[in-house]
Amino acid sequence: MRTQQTQQPNCALQGSWRRLELTATNHTMKLNMKLSAGLPAILTALVLASCPGCNPSGTSSLKYETAPVARGRIVQHVTASGSLSAVVSVDVGSQVSGKISALYVDFNSAVKKGQLVAEIDPTVYGASLRQAEGELASSRADVTLKRQNLERKKILTPLRAASQLDLDQAVAELAQSEASVTIRQAAVESAKANLDYCKITAPVDGIVISRKVDVGQTLIAAMNTPVLFTVAQDITKMNISAAVSEADIGQVRSGQQVDFAVDAFPDDVFHGNVVQVRRSPTTTQNVVTYESIIAVANPEQKLFPGMTADVSILVSERANVLTVPNAALRYTPPEGVTFETVPPTKIERNQRLVYSLGTNDAKLKPIIVRTGLSDGVDTEIIEGIAEGARLITSTLAAGSKSSGFGGGPPHQTP
Repeated sequence: MRTQQTQQPNCALQGSWRRLELTATNHTMKLNMKLSAGLPAILTALVLASCPGCNPSGTSSLKYETAPVARGRIVQHVTASGSLSAVVSVDVGSQVSGKISALYVDFNSAVKKGQLVAEIDPTVYGASLRQAEGELASSRADVTLKRQNLERKKILTPLRAASQLDLDQAVAELAQSEASVTIRQAAVESAKANLDYCKITAPVDGIVISRKVDVGQTLIAAMNTPVLFTVAQDITKMNISAAVSEADIGQVRSGQQVDFAVDAFPDDVFHGNVVQVRRSPTTTQNVVTYESIIAVANPEQKLFPGMTADVSILVSERANVLTVPNAALRYTPPEGVTFETVPPTKIERNQRLVYSLGTNDAKLKPIIVRTGLSDGVDTEIIEGIAEGARLITSTLAAGSKSSGFGGGPPHQTP
């Protein structure tokens, strides 16, 4: 009896544990059935999300930024850089060697033509002149002697006191003496010229923009003429020598208007005109440029020779023409969009492919346009689209890409 009473509580515990196990098993089976029923739907959603082409309504969330085709003014410029210089700039040099004894002008000095600007020590050249004059005087005295000798020979020859040979010799000696006088006279003139060259004068009216010597400096006039000063004839009129690239030189013509700026006056815009387009090329690191000369008025003398000018040449201008932003010409649709018509794969050189919104903004409409001038921001439209039409310039939807030049989408889905 005691033993049976002891086993009854154990049987009750075993039954409770069995009921708990059955209940847990039933819950697990129900959960597995629910997961099995929902798993295909989850997998289908993941596949659709990872495949843009499998979701027909995937492009409906795209938004586009558009710009209108409007009438406006297109101004095309050619940009270049160059340096300012005086129209006439003369280097004042020396034809003789010697020591600088005096300077009479300095930087920014106004000079007149023929004005004395410097002197070279004339001691050596003065002595050379006196020597040449002495030799000339000696030659002239010899001519006088030879002429008198010839006259005597002319008297003695008929009297047979002198032979014909003596007479002929006297004539030749006189001619040689006269030639010697000519040579000595040329030497005197050369010595005078060298002495005059010791006084250096201004060759033109103008202003001294450079001085390269000091008093006491010795000049040596050999193969290269030493330069003392540089005189600008008139800095109220200046030139810009602009280097225009070979890609732009075909648009530059004489008479075209020019705007330019210099670093010294960043807030000022100066004006000029193209006066010459030179045909001689300049090649620097395989870059070919051509020199264009631009005439500039400088009445206030604000511009200095040597300043660097950033030049903008007006090469063409058109008013009241159809224009579109260049962003519309560069636009390329993102992947997965649909089109009303299949975009062309090839277009002509002067044509571009642009896009507008189609029916109900659900599809894109490709349009071929012919372009004209461009100012870097807007481009002229010659034909292909009407005023007021709106062209797509960018895609605003998150995660989409719009870049490159118009010419058809990466993946066409008609």
